[in-house]
Amino acid sequence: MPSAKALLFGVLAAMGVAFIAIWARQPRPPGTRLRTTARDVAIGFVTNFFDTLGIGSFATTTALYKLGHAVADENIPGTLNVGDMIPTFAEAFIFIAIVEVEMKTLVLMVAAAAAGAWLGAGVVSGWPRARIQRGMGVLLIVAAAIMAARTGGLWPGYGEALGLSGARLAVAVVVNGFLGALMTLGIGLFAPCMILVALLGMNETAAFPIMMGSCAFLMPGASVRFVRSGRYDLSAALGLTLGGTPAVIIAAYWIKSLRLVTVKWLVVAVVVYTAVAMLRSARRERDQVHG
Repeated sequence: MPSAKALLFGVLAAMGVAFIAIWARQPRPPGTRLRTTARDVAIGFVTNFFDTLGIGSFATTTALYKLGHAVADENIPGTLNVGDMIPTFAEAFIFIAIVEVEMKTLVLMVAAAAAGAWLGAGVVSGWPRARIQRGMGVLLIVAAAIMAARTGGLWPGYGEALGLSGARLAVAVVVNGFLGALMTLGIGLFAPCMILVALLGMNETAAFPIMMGSCAFLMPGASVRFVRSGRYDLSAALGLTLGGTPAVIIAAYWIKSLRLVTVKWLVVAVVVYTAVAMLRSARRERDQVHG
């Protein structure tokens, strides 16, 4: 009887092979560039390296594309989803393999995020994104302050559990499902997921396989739609894949070699960065509405 981890790896592998097959069979999108450049690959490497640290890659990649006028604005969402799909699968495989986490907790939280993104898309996509970004930004700053105090020994420390049960597991499943739904608004899952597992008494490193696995199951649906519609830049997407996949491997094993206290401070830094980015995005959207 295969283990739960083996079954999860099997599903991820099947999804990865299916995505590559669909991508390879689709004709080249009209008007796309014919050649992947060193810049495309470099962007993929840098952004996915930091994505593996938990910072996320979509915002940084978008900024680099817009700064260099590399990808048309209307093709950026598709390019991000298609190009980062394979690196995301690599992240999920590596972190599920190297980071200890109870499989029941992992599977249920990943399934909840995928279900949230699928079932909640129609509801959540109608919510005012700027208001959610402001609320999440403030909450993340408060949570980061508490995490910093605990990591610095000024507050009672977190637990070191590798799994959850009972009411805590139920809370984790419900909240991660909500976070999956919020991804339809462009609200990243990484930092809130880190906060969630820490506040529920789990080891902070356990967030990595949970958040990477969640995104690996979330992204294929959107990626396949972009591939079939042709609304992405093929050369830039290949650059993300070619540069991002080795970057994930390097960054993952770098994280594994860090001391736990260093990882905890890294999590605090990621949460603060994400909070500031959310608040800035909310302000830009408000300025656009009132401008």
